[in-house]
Amino acid sequence: MDPLVRKQIMNLSSQLDGVDLVAKATAMIPFLREKADETNSLRHPPEEVRLRLKTDGVARLWQPKRYGGAEGGLIEGADILREIGRGCGSTAWILAQNIMHNLMLANWPQQAQDEIWAGSPDALVSGILIPGIGKAVKCDGGYMLSGRWPFVSGCEIADWIIFTGECVIDDTAEKKELHFVLPKDQVNILDTWYTIGLRGSSSQDCVLSDAFVPEHMAVTLDDLKGKGSSPGSKVNTGWLYKVPLYSLFGCYIGSAALGVAEAAVDYFLENARKRVSTASGSSVSNFTTQQVKVAEAKTAVLAARQLIYSVLADAEALFKRGDISTVEDRTRYRAIATYAGKLAASAVNLVLDAGGGGVIYERNPIARCVSDVTVAHRHITQNWDVNASTYGRVLLGLPCGVDALAD
Repeated sequence: MDPLVRKQIMNLSSQLDGVDLVAKATAMIPFLREKADETNSLRHPPEEVRLRLKTDGVARLWQPKRYGGAEGGLIEGADILREIGRGCGSTAWILAQNIMHNLMLANWPQQAQDEIWAGSPDALVSGILIPGIGKAVKCDGGYMLSGRWPFVSGCEIADWIIFTGECVIDDTAEKKELHFVLPKDQVNILDTWYTIGLRGSSSQDCVLSDAFVPEHMAVTLDDLKGKGSSPGSKVNTGWLYKVPLYSLFGCYIGSAALGVAEAAVDYFLENARKRVSTASGSSVSNFTTQQVKVAEAKTAVLAARQLIYSVLADAEALFKRGDISTVEDRTRYRAIATYAGKLAASAVNLVLDAGGGGVIYERNPIARCVSDVTVAHRHITQNWDVNASTYGRVLLGLPCGVDALAD
């Protein structure tokens, strides 16, 4: 890395407290749009984008102040991801992982945090949280981890990657789900990410075969449930580090996708105000059908934003009071975020329907928005049937059925 760039990054370690990271994200939009074609072509962000994410510090919103992080609020995270999504959906998708995984890492033992952040506070952390894929075996001083994990977004520009794996860790012979963090250079990245959307998100498959992970680089699923009892809670004592991570992940994945949807609506409006029908020669903006569709699309993205922000405002108020979340809280957070995702996807489909033949061309930025949201909407946190049924079970007095959301 260029020494000047490294100096800029290291200087941020004492400057992020009070920095307006949302404004930095907004300022990146023109740059990200300029780089979007290259990002999609490479199937990962180019080096200039990776360095911009580091120098602007946007991934460090929830990094502890001990390492120069901002320890910002929950709504700021949604704001940042929406703005980055307006610039480039693939980059926003990666940043959602980077921001959330920094928050996760604050639950690891201090030794692990020091190893990752003390010398490189700008580290980008990717990961995949699908349970039951990886297999780990306890050994002297740590674990031997093996597996193949799909959808590891941002893996090619990451410095560290989090994987999940099942392991027997005590005499009960019961398998428990652990989370492991490893340097990217220990990971075999397979070239599998050929998709119809989010092409630049570098969501490749990753493989490990008996990779040694020191004991201090692993935590249990229970450590990430937001109870304030994780190894990292001994040094990170603020309200932010008691947040139930899994229940809010959908808000941030959804915010990245929402930014793409908002961009699609804006692109459409910009074009429709000056567009003339090929068949009639009339201004398209005079057509009632266009007026209704654009009104519905704009209303959908505004409503989606309000739903996501309502969840984050409720959660932030809860944890600032020193309370803890219930199972009903956590499943409700997921369900509302997923419903917001439905609205965002509907807005993009409305724009697609209203856009005419011009939307089918790759040169039209709306086309990329359509393909990116189509892929984003397939994420598990955006699956309405899955998340609605979980919330519905709890409302009906049944167990939620999802370990990551249960007590």
